[in-house]
Amino acid sequence: MRNSQTEYLFKVNLKGARRIWRTIALRGDQTLEDLHEAIFVAFDRYDEHMYSFYFPRAPRRRGASQARVREYTASFILEDPGPFDDGTKLNAADTRLDNLRLKAGQRFEYLFDFGDCWWHELKVEQVRPTGSAGRLPLVLEKQGKSPPQYPPADDG
Repeated sequence: MRNSQTEYLFKVNLKGARRIWRTIALRGDQTLEDLHEAIFVAFDRYDEHMYSFYFPRAPRRRGASQARVREYTASFILEDPGPFDDGTKLNAADTRLDNLRLKAGQRFEYLFDFGDCWWHELKVEQVRPTGSAGRLPLVLEKQGKSPPQYPPADDG
């Protein structure tokens, strides 16, 4: 693995709960899987699930615009894709941040847990020369309490 001279700062918020967000720093030689793991820790999750990143954003309806969305997903999903796989998903574990050519201000989405559907909005806050002392990824800021990964069951 090469050492990147670039550091990326991401602001990650829960979709529909803009007051709950985290700022996370990663090096450019780290992968989307590393970003997933940092989000997992930053939002106090404890039970792994499937996930995907969507560039530029997840499709909201079927149609021609869906072809322009790139989906990067967990490698274990690609190992056993299932009958509905269209062969277009990319491996998050093989995708280095530097290779995405991210720019400050760029936005994309992340879905954690395909059943409970924890949607996140990500914004590239900064692309800068590596400067964080210590090991990356690193959660630099937290705003708002993480909701429980599994909301309490309704006993009604």
